[in-house]
Amino acid sequence: MKQRLLLCLLLIGVMLYYAVPRLSFTGTDLESLFAASWLLLALFAAAGNLTGMLYAPGKRKNAGAAKKQQVRKRIHYYQ
Repeated sequence: MKQRLLLCLLLIGVMLYYAVPRLSFTGTDLESLFAASWLLLALFAAAGNLTGMLYAPGKRKNAGAAKKQQVRKRIHYYQ
């Protein structure tokens, strides 16, 4: 999952690299509104991917040992 989030974050960076020089904030109102909304959307996408990477649950190191302990049962011999 972290690889997918990292790939999306890198693609957002590439899109920003190509788009920011082409966006015009000094044009008409509609052009500047589009540029601002596009940058805001890119910011939200980057923030979502960073949040997903930071708050992803970690892997358990002793997951196999915990399963082995659960499988073991005490056997009682009654005579």
